[in-house]
Amino acid sequence: MWKKDYVFTSESVSEGHPDKVCDRISDAILDAFLTEDPMSRVAVETMCTTNFIALAGEVRGPDSLTHDRFQEIARHAVREIGYEQHGFHWKHAEVQSHIHSQSPDIAVGVDAAGNKDEGAGDQGIMFGYACRETGVLMPAPIYYAHAILRSLAEARHSGAEPDLGPDAKSQVTLRYVDGKPVGATAVVVSTQHAERLSVDDVRAIVRPHVVNVLPEGWMCDDEYFYVNPTGRFVVGGPDGDAGLTGRKIIVDTYGGAAPHGGGAFSGKDPTKVDRSAAYAARYLAKNVVAAELAERCTIQLSYAIGVSRPLSVYVDTHGTGQVDEERLSEVLQQQMDLSPRGIRKHLQLNRPIYARTAAYGHFGREPEPDGGFSWELINMVDELRSEFGAR
Repeated sequence: MWKKDYVFTSESVSEGHPDKVCDRISDAILDAFLTEDPMSRVAVETMCTTNFIALAGEVRGPDSLTHDRFQEIARHAVREIGYEQHGFHWKHAEVQSHIHSQSPDIAVGVDAAGNKDEGAGDQGIMFGYACRETGVLMPAPIYYAHAILRSLAEARHSGAEPDLGPDAKSQVTLRYVDGKPVGATAVVVSTQHAERLSVDDVRAIVRPHVVNVLPEGWMCDDEYFYVNPTGRFVVGGPDGDAGLTGRKIIVDTYGGAAPHGGGAFSGKDPTKVDRSAAYAARYLAKNVVAAELAERCTIQLSYAIGVSRPLSVYVDTHGTGQVDEERLSEVLQQQMDLSPRGIRKHLQLNRPIYARTAAYGHFGREPEPDGGFSWELINMVDELRSEFGAR
C-alpha cells in the first residue's frame, strides 16, 4: 500500500560537481561524433581530479575525431562550466586520452545484417516514471532540488553572483499529505564560494533562490534551512573530490522516488539501451499520465545484448490506473517500436543533443526546437485516449 502521509527527500548536484564535469565531457565528445556521423558508436568515460582529466572508452566513427580533438572538447566543456581555479583550470589541466576503437565482437552482435535487425548494445533493465506532482509530471522533491541549483548557476553565469563557484549540491525534503506534496520541511544547499564570503553571506545569496523556486508558502522554517553546514566551501570541484562519469544516476532520473536501471546515461550513443530505452520508458510513462489514464505510472523495459526486441514491458500504475495494465502494455508496444532502432527513429536520438542533459536531470525538461529532450514530448496522448475510449 502506497503511503499517504510522509516526508521524502531528493538531492541534486550542479554542473560543476566533479561527477557532473565528467558527464559533461563524455556527452560533449558524444555530440562531436554525432555531429559528424549520426551513426557513430560511442561509449566514453571520464575521470577528473586536481588539474587532471583522463578519457577512456570505445568508439566507432570519423577518423577526424582524434585524441587532440578529444582534449580540446574536454577543455571547452570545463571552460563552459566555469572552472578557472588554481586547482582545476580549463587551460592548465592535463588531459590524457585513451579512447580506442570499438570491439568487433560487440559490433557483430549489435549491427543489423541480412534479416537481423539492429540489436541492443547491452543487456539490462530500464525504468521510466511520471506522476502528477508537478507540471512536468516529475516527482516534486527532485524537480525543486534541480531548480534551486539551476537558479544559482544562472546567477553565476550571468555575473549577478560572481562570488559563487561552479560546485554545488542541494537537498529538498517535502511533506506529503494524502499523497500530495504540501511544503518543505528541510532544505540543504552547499555551494562553492569565494574565500572572502562568510557563511551568513552565502546564506543571504542562496535564500532568495530557494524561496523563489519553491511554491508560495512552501519554504521550511529557518532552523531547517541549511547552507554550507560545514561552514566553508572554498575548495571544490575536481580539486576537492575526484569525479567519474555515471555516478549520479539517481540525480539524473527521479531522485529515488521511482526505480532506475543499473546503467548510467552519459557518454553513450543511443544504440545503448541504458540510455535510449530509459528515455523511451519515461516518454511512454509521461504520455500515459498526460492522457489521464493514471495518476502515476512506472514502466520497466528489459533487453538482451544483440537482441532487438525488449524481453519484457512491465507497466505499473500504482493503483491509480483507469485502464487495465496488461492491455496498456500491449497498446504502448503497438504504438511505439521499442527496438533500439525504433526508439532512435521515434525520438530522433541520433543528433548532438546530449551535453545539455549532463546536469539538472535528464527528465522533466522542456522539449527543444532542435530535438533536445524529445522524450519529454506528450504527442501520444490523443492516440492513447482514442485507444481506450477516454475523453
